[in-house]
Formats: sequence, structure tokens, C-alpha cells
Amino acid sequence: MKAGVFDSGIGGLTVVKSLLKAKLLEEIIYYGDTARVPYGTKDKSTIISYSLEALEFFKNFDLDILIIACNSVSAYALNEIRENIDIPVVGVIESGIMAVENSISTKDSNILVLGTKATISSNLYNNGLLKNGFKNITSIATPLFVPLVEEGIFEGAILDETMKLYFKDIQNIDVVILGCTHFPLIENKISKYLNSAKTIHSGDAIVKFLLQEYDLKINNNYDTKITFFATSSPDSLKEVAHKWLNI
Repeated sequence: MKAGVFDSGIGGLTVVKSLLKAKLLEEIIYYGDTARVPYGTKDKSTIISYSLEALEFFKNFDLDILIIACNSVSAYALNEIRENIDIPVVGVIESGIMAVENSISTKDSNILVLGTKATISSNLYNNGLLKNGFKNITSIATPLFVPLVEEGIFEGAILDETMKLYFKDIQNIDVVILGCTHFPLIENKISKYLNSAKTIHSGDAIVKFLLQEYDLKINNNYDTKITFFATSSPDSLKEVAHKWLNI
């Protein structure tokens, strides 16, 4: 199976890492709109417009499935993308909610949803979790994490102060949903700051979703071919990819 993976920047590499580890795909075409990252600060119509432009890029390849590795796009443009292409399109929000349902048995668990302003404003995580019976949900926008990750700042004083800013009033969290694919790159730091709270991120959630909903099979013989494209500084994206994915 040949898959396209789309993100606003480098964050989607966290999804790619999970896909590579799972050995589900023969080939991956990765496209990051690095010239216009982040999407999470944009309005709905702009996110839709950018997403449909990216879709035109993917139409140059004979894909079997398109994975939207961006929560902001999944929140606002998933339907428009699906209407304009004849292959399955999978977003990260529905898979993330499914991952919570499958891994958290106590509906009274204190759940913290982190994301961009666009993702949090959509209320899709909150509404989906409430629909599934979860009661104690706190959602906060943490947009500064995105440029920090894009700049390769995965630890240190700046990140610590940013977490202190966002989490100063947050207590007793059991589960953190990393509702932006950039955030797994600082997953350990976030979990540690929140007293070792369990984390759920889009990469692992997508893998479980694909196995469950599309009946994909793990093939240990796959040496997945992956090609990277970016709208700006493609060499920088490839550098992060080689470092993060160990390829």
C-alpha cells in the first residue's frame, strides 16, 4: 500500500515514525507545507484552502490512502478533502479519540487535551470524548510549542518556561492527548512536567486505527520507501527526518 502523509510542517514525522515501526506500508510520500506553518493560527477558510492546494500535489502520485497528520486540517478540512479525492482519507482526531476509548477504562479519568488554537476551538476532541462517556476534560491551546519544535528546541529553559506558562493551573492529570503532531517530539518533557501522566499521540493512534478500520496487515518484510517534499527548506525537513526517524 502506498500512502500520502500531509502536515503543515515537520510534526507529521511523528506519525511517519509510528507507521515505519508498524511496517504497514510499502511506500510513503510525505509533504510538509513548511512555508506556511503553523496552520493552527489560521482561520477555517484558509486552512481549507491550503489543504486543497496540498491535495493537488498528492494527485501527482498513485496513492491508496491519504493520512492527514495535522490536527488543524483534520478539524476543519477533512470533509472537503474527502469530497475531492477518490481514495480513503484518514484524520488524526477520530483516531485519537478511538485510542483514548481503547486504552482508558475509567470514564472519570482527568483528561487534558493539548492542541493549536484552531484544533481546540473546533471542540472536536472535547465533543468526541464526551460522546464516549468521558466526563473530566480540560482543553487548552498551546500554540507556542509548534514553533519551538520547528526550531528544534526539544528541551531547555525556553521549553520549560513555556510549559510553566501553559500548565501553571493544571493539576491531577491522568491522560494527556497530544492533539498536534508536533507535540510527540516533546512528549517526554510534557509527561514529566505533568507528573508522569499517560500520553496519547497521533502516530500510534493512526496505526491502531488503520489496523482496526482498514484491515491492514503488518508485514515485517517491508522496508518502507519514503520520499520527502516541502514547500520551503526541504533540506531542513529531511535533516530532522533523518535524525528523528533514524534513516
